[in-house]
Amino acid sequence: MSALISGFHHVCIKTRDWERTRAFYCDTLGFTEKIAWRAAPQRAVMLDAGDGNYLEVFEDLTYTPAPNGAVIHFALRTHQLDEVAARVRATGAKITMEPKDATIATTNAHAPVPIRIFFCEGPSGEVVEFFQNSLT
Repeated sequence: MSALISGFHHVCIKTRDWERTRAFYCDTLGFTEKIAWRAAPQRAVMLDAGDGNYLEVFEDLTYTPAPNGAVIHFALRTHQLDEVAARVRATGAKITMEPKDATIATTNAHAPVPIRIFFCEGPSGEVVEFFQNSLT
């Protein structure tokens, strides 16, 4: 039987600052605009992060982020974590966990998984994790 779900498609966020959000994801991180719809002040866009993964952004001038957010965080895969961290830092974005190596101690048959990660706060208060490893 084939799986009913074939993978991750997108995470959706709202923003009050359209230009800052677009610049962070497109100019800093290299996402590209796939499709866009509606006009200001209710614009929407699907930003391509690569490999069929998207970030959907809705403009909402009345949006106030929840204290802990509805989405705990979303993780972006990278093979150049330290370079990404430098680019994020250069924009003035708040890095909430500096790049570090860690090991996920698994509870199934897999051996421990070495990773390198860092976290930052995106332009609309979203928590973004950057995740580098070769096993997942």
